Amino acid sequence: QVHLVESGGGLVQAGGSLRLSCAASGSTFSINGLGWFRQGPGKEREFLARIWWSGGSTYYAESVKGRFTISRDIAKNTVYLQMNSLKPEDTAVYSCAAEEKLTGNYRYWGQGTQVTVSS
Repeated sequence: QVHLVESGGGLVQAGGSLRLSCAASGSTFSINGLGWFRQGPGKEREFLARIWWSGGSTYYAESVKGRFTISRDIAKNTVYLQMNSLKPEDTAVYSCAAEEKLTGNYRYWGQGTQVTVSS
């Protein structure tokens, strides 16, 4: 079992920045990596970025490439999402998820953190 807790959301003006954190605990040896997702009002959940737990390789959705950066601190079992040049359309609940080695699925999810970008 892997437990994920997000933090760092809040209200920011357009053009501003936020850094989200996702702290993992439990059986982190059982995961391939962690991803960040978001779901805006009336929208479907959207994949944003992914980082491999071992090695730290990253992958981004085109929609956030160049503005968002995913990183990890293995010692703290924490993954970060640095978000720059935020736009009102970035307003959403942001969640992290852990990909299970056994199935390759994002099995474990955090509770989410609200990000609101004002114009």
